[in-house]
Amino acid sequence: MIYINKKLRIENINLVNIAKKYGTPAYCYSYNQLKDNISSFKRNFASFSPIICFAVKSNTNLRLLKEIKKFGLGADVVSQGELMMAIKAGINPKKIVFSGVGKSTSEITYAIDKRILLLNAESMSEIKKIDKIARSKNRKVKVGLRLNPNTDAKTLSQISTGKKENKFGVNEKTFIELVKYCKNSKNLDLQCLSVHIGSQILNYRPYEKMLKVIDKIISKVNYKFEFIDLGGGMGISYTDKTKQLNYRKYNIAIKKFLKKHNSKIIFEPGRSIIGNVGTLISRIIYIKRNEKKNFIILDAGMNDLIRPALYGAFHNIVPTIRKQRKVKKITEFVGPICESTDKFLSLKKFQELNENDIIAICDVGAYGMSLSSNYNLRPKPIELLIEGSKIKVIRKRQKYTDFI
Repeated sequence: MIYINKKLRIENINLVNIAKKYGTPAYCYSYNQLKDNISSFKRNFASFSPIICFAVKSNTNLRLLKEIKKFGLGADVVSQGELMMAIKAGINPKKIVFSGVGKSTSEITYAIDKRILLLNAESMSEIKKIDKIARSKNRKVKVGLRLNPNTDAKTLSQISTGKKENKFGVNEKTFIELVKYCKNSKNLDLQCLSVHIGSQILNYRPYEKMLKVIDKIISKVNYKFEFIDLGGGMGISYTDKTKQLNYRKYNIAIKKFLKKHNSKIIFEPGRSIIGNVGTLISRIIYIKRNEKKNFIILDAGMNDLIRPALYGAFHNIVPTIRKQRKVKKITEFVGPICESTDKFLSLKKFQELNENDIIAICDVGAYGMSLSSNYNLRPKPIELLIEGSKIKVIRKRQKYTDFI
């Protein structure tokens, strides 16, 4: 986004004009930002050309998945619904990995039938179930095993996935047992060691530690893995002060690892591809003032963007028209939902606002719309894809008649 003559734009489109034509709340995505993010990600790891599987859970919009597919990306899915959406978007099943701790019989069966690249198993019970289903179909199924490397990603506790107290993956002892089991199975083709240590990671050192753990476990099991799935978790800058992840040093660590282990690297990025692509625009319904605060009551609520309520996550809020005058009191942006946690952000010395003004909530492309709901029986927002001076409706605004 950029201000031109004090008016906020996404590419060549004024956000106030979007609100007038399409209403609010509205999710707006920048095509060129998406393109730049994918190009940058590929460039950062060009020396070993990884398989890049977009984490569908971060954004499930069909049109966006189709665009992502055009750039040659695969998909990381965690449910049958996501797998179906990825296939509908035209993503090659040979570029799809299926992760998650609780795959059902029907989900495993569907994935096997679609001949996807990998089923990444996370327990002995799951690998036995995959084996049983594969045997019933007289098929040899490509699988991965997810190791829990007990690595602290130094991120929010709610989005940590690589510590021993997290539900994801298996410990070293179980991993060794699983490798032995797969070796003895006629229906399992063990191809991958998988890890994922968390989300919104901005320091390369946890990744270095993770690679050292993988190196040790490979030496112990003495097994040649075709693929090493390093997950995703690369963070983005939600504030101007956020330190960027040092991709160069992460790249160096991986190349050092690959000198010893000749495997193909898989990544599962979500946020780093789509996070800063999305903006949620909202209209101010009311302004409620007391002695200490101005409550800015928006028409967007926690059902539209739950991350601040769920994680305490920070999303910057900016005006769509810049004004000079600031208010001394705290400006607190809240939604209309009947919950005290339905608030987005409190800011000091924000510019003066009026009822019916339009504001923009930044960096909501990842886990914004995909975590939205009909809580309080509120319709979900419209989604728009903006490219230059063109706007495309990529999901219509939900109507009450759609769910009542």
